[in-house]
Amino acid sequence: MKFIERTLPQNEEIELPITFHWTHSFFAWLSLFFLGWVLIGIFVFIARYIEKWTTERALTNKRLIIKRGLISRKTEEISCNRIEEVNLSQTAIQRILGSGDILIRGVGAGEIFLRNIDDPIGVQKKINQLRQWG
Repeated sequence: MKFIERTLPQNEEIELPITFHWTHSFFAWLSLFFLGWVLIGIFVFIARYIEKWTTERALTNKRLIIKRGLISRKTEEISCNRIEEVNLSQTAIQRILGSGDILIRGVGAGEIFLRNIDDPIGVQKKINQLRQWG
């Protein structure tokens, strides 16, 4: 959370860091193990780990912030009081393993997609809680 923590104003604090589920790394290793000899597995492995290392996602008491990128940087933010809907999507296997995806739509235009996150129901609950306070 280095970038997000560095850019927060004094009256804002991180309520919930949003992390990748362990299956994100697991599938990277599976790709390397089963497809590494074809080079595709090596590229999948590297791409997934770069995504994991260069992505920061956090829910603060005022907004949802996502930072992506290592050399170039892209941030997405949405204020809690501008969040219109929070849609949770879980396959049967994701439900068993405790992972899932969340699509957040803001008032007007704009949406943020959180893919393969840990504890998606807890994240959805916290976002809805902060929406009501904001």
